[in-house]
Order: sequence, then structure tokens, then C-alpha cells
Amino acid sequence: MDTSEFSPVLRPPMFLSEDGEDVICELCPNKCKIKSGGFGMCGVRGNKGGKGIIPFYGFISALANDPIEKKPLYHFKPGSRILSLGFAGCNLRCPFCQNWHISQNTDIQGKWMQAGEIISSALKQDSPSIAYTYSEPLVHIEYVLDCMNLAHNHGLANVLVTNGCITTQAAEVVLKLTDAANVDLKCFSAETYRKTLGYGSAGDNFQTVLDFIKLCYKMGVHIEITTLVVPDLNDSKEELYAIADFIAGIDREIPWHLTAYHPDYHWNAPPTDAGFLKQIAGEAKKKLAYVHIGNV
Repeated sequence: MDTSEFSPVLRPPMFLSEDGEDVICELCPNKCKIKSGGFGMCGVRGNKGGKGIIPFYGFISALANDPIEKKPLYHFKPGSRILSLGFAGCNLRCPFCQNWHISQNTDIQGKWMQAGEIISSALKQDSPSIAYTYSEPLVHIEYVLDCMNLAHNHGLANVLVTNGCITTQAAEVVLKLTDAANVDLKCFSAETYRKTLGYGSAGDNFQTVLDFIKLCYKMGVHIEITTLVVPDLNDSKEELYAIADFIAGIDREIPWHLTAYHPDYHWNAPPTDAGFLKQIAGEAKKKLAYVHIGNV
């Protein structure tokens, strides 16, 4: 994308602090130290002349009216439609990403939309909810908050589909306006989060996600959890059962979605075996009330 197309909206950025000529982003555990002219790991939060900038504010990479079950949410407004908007960039680098063309790249097609246009679109399509989804929405927290506030003012529900990799301080702000969330718990290994999903990030993304999930529950947000089961990454029975134990330790009523992977981006392992997923789901149902299988 040509920088001349950047959003003209002068929205003060949040969680970006100045450190001399550098900018420190305190939105997520990566705590990126950004040089002038550069961007953080997410590719969208940057530094211009020692000042924090969010030039992708209002840039929408995808807009669709989906069944809410596609998020996936099976226990929040079932059978309804939801206006889903996607963004660009992500603060993780999952080599198996199924939406890599928008999450790992900012030079993509899209359009600029004000928050009011999003709300109007939802109302015109008779959608009772708005989902912030597809790529990681929370690296655009300023725009998401503006949309969420306006959505609540018009009686619409807010749904986050997120990797949960933001600090508790930021999470508390956004979850106050969140009605439901589907959180990707990608594995149950701090090492995998650090070495494979974060490409050596110094931040503890794994614990941050666990804390985000607990905070969702504590703040009364309807929460469902998704794990993409990726061969040679997180598909051991021990690791998957550990996830089930973690969820059950919070509340056995929290739904867990076990989703089949297919080869994409940089990961070429064969697709997840449907029979294996059914076996894991069968065992998990001894601990959890709701276990769903997807993409099979």
C-alpha cells in the first residue's frame, strides 16, 4: 500500500509512548521499540519522527455478513447473522496462518471506513452484532473501541475474534465493551508461542493469552475458545488434554472448538485427521460440557 493512502484521521494513538526518537508500544507483550519510519511487529503501529502513529486507522480488508457460527460462536445469539470486519497485520507470526494474506501483509486491497459507516452497514443488514475478526483486530484497538462504543449506543453487540495477545491494561479497556469473544488458544506451550508463533519475541505471549481468557470470564464476557490442531505443532494428546484441563479449571461450561488445519502459508504438514479430532473431542467431553469440531 502506498503511504499516501494512509488514513487522514487524527485519532490519538493509545499504548504508544515516546522514548527519545524511538516509540515504545505497550499494547502487547512484544513491547516493540520502534525506530522513526518503522513499524512494530504487527506492521500497523509505527513511529514518525519520534511520534507514535496508527496510519491504518479505519482500513478494512474485508467486510461480510456471516452466520455467527462461522466465528465460531455456537452459544451466543445462535442462528443470527453478524457483520464481520477484517483488518491488516498481526502481532504473531504463525507459520500455518489460514488468513496470512491479510495478517502477515499490509500491502493489500481494502477500503477506508469510518466507525459510523460500520454501524450503518450493520443496521441496514439487520445484523444484531458486529465481529472484529479475520486478522488480529486488537492491534487496531483505537478503531475497534470507537466502533464498539458506537455499536453499543445503537443496541448492537460486539464480538472479538482474537489471539488474546494484549496486556491486561489494554484488555480491561476493550473487554468493558465486549459482549462475546472467541479466543485462539493456539497451543499449551510457552516455548511454542515464543519460538514458533512469535519468532523469538521476548514477551510471554502464552501466559498473556491465558490471562486474557481468565479476564474475559471474570468480566462477564461470553467466551468460546478455538484451537487449530496443527500436525507436528500442537497435536499431542497430552498438550490437547492440558488445554481441556485449563478450560475446565475456569468453567466446564466454556465451549471449546477443535478445528482442523489444512496446509497453508509456510506449514506443509498433512491436514489434521478427522478421526483424531473426534477422539480428542470424545475425551474432552468428559471434562467440558461443549466440545465442537470444525473444518472437517
